[in-house]
Amino acid sequence: MKKFFFTAACIVCLHTAYSQATPTTPANDSTIIAPADPASEESARVKKDWSKIDLTNRSNDHVMIQYGFDNWAGASDSTKPEGFSRFFNAYIMLDKPFKTNPKMSVGLGVGIGSSNMFFKNTFIDIKSNSVRLPFTNLDSANHFKKFKLTTFFAEAPVELRYSSDPLNSNSSFKMALGIKVGTLLSAHTKGKTLVDKNGNTLNSYIAKESSKRYFNSTRLAATARIGYGIFSIYGAYQITSFLKDGAGPTEIRPYSIGIGISGL
Repeated sequence: MKKFFFTAACIVCLHTAYSQATPTTPANDSTIIAPADPASEESARVKKDWSKIDLTNRSNDHVMIQYGFDNWAGASDSTKPEGFSRFFNAYIMLDKPFKTNPKMSVGLGVGIGSSNMFFKNTFIDIKSNSVRLPFTNLDSANHFKKFKLTTFFAEAPVELRYSSDPLNSNSSFKMALGIKVGTLLSAHTKGKTLVDKNGNTLNSYIAKESSKRYFNSTRLAATARIGYGIFSIYGAYQITSFLKDGAGPTEIRPYSIGIGISGL
């Protein structure tokens, strides 16, 4: 009898130990992670279908205004401008996004470009009959206290553009490289306040002369701009010479650095 009870006790102990060593997993355990859905992962990797997005009326620099500093590369000491010479450009643009990647687009436009080049103690005689445009230094003679040369061009800019957010370009990083072709509309000089060699005022009248004879009627310039939103830094370099062949002592090529505001 004792052997029977001893054997039964051993069986109960072994059963209890086995039950404690084997964990139970509830069927409704909330920590169970369901396997990933291959279809949802594939849809997340699919690129945005830009063909189904209307970009017709998006804002992307349809109006551009630029202002800043103008100077002449290649100018000699006798033809070098002084002071804050400046330019002003204004354009109306069309914007054509690429169908496969509208972050890239082509901008086409028309507008005007103007330049005001200032000189100190120098007279530029654009009405002269000489072969070369005369730049006369008047340090020791009567001269105008203020003197400038102004040119106006009708221009057609073309740009290859990039916008980091083509749907909201006025709040995105933007950059553009391009060229612009212009035709000369007018060129004139303006002298104000005649003074003697000591700077004493002789007469406060204004003298203005106009002629396009010495200037290239067509200009081609490379352009670049980079910025964020509606503001950008703008630069341009004229590829063609500013003056006609043989019309100046050196080959002058204007360049510009300034700021731009663009939008709509």
